[in-house]
Amino acid sequence: MKLNTIKPAEGSTSNRKRVGRGIGSGWGKTCARGHKGQKSRSGGFHKVGFEGGQMPLQRRLPKVGFSSRVGRVSTEVRLHELSSVDAEIIDIEALKAANIVTKNTLHVKVMLSGSIDKAVKLKGIKVSKGAKQAIESAGGKVED
Repeated sequence: MKLNTIKPAEGSTSNRKRVGRGIGSGWGKTCARGHKGQKSRSGGFHKVGFEGGQMPLQRRLPKVGFSSRVGRVSTEVRLHELSSVDAEIIDIEALKAANIVTKNTLHVKVMLSGSIDKAVKLKGIKVSKGAKQAIESAGGKVED
């Protein structure tokens, strides 16, 4: 195959319309623009979404939703998930290695959900008040 021999598939393209070339061409006189009006004239243009002065659809509909940029890189971890991590000090990297959080996670908070019986040491991870009590009662430690 050579670059100068490549052609589009048969029937996928059609010749462009050559308007204004006389009555016999089929595209003479009004050149397929109809009679009169803004769209028949050269430079006849209006804004995308313009509805003749009526309030456009995109302005009639309410604004909906919000996606927090911080929320995209933040994750909550349940207390019982910490027992599946095999590391002396549990930080964000240890949670990523254990496939508990995704690789683009920057902020983690441990929530009180489930229970923990293993003594764990957390470093650089936020902890809820109830989860902190549960970790410390199991013999663990929370560092900031």
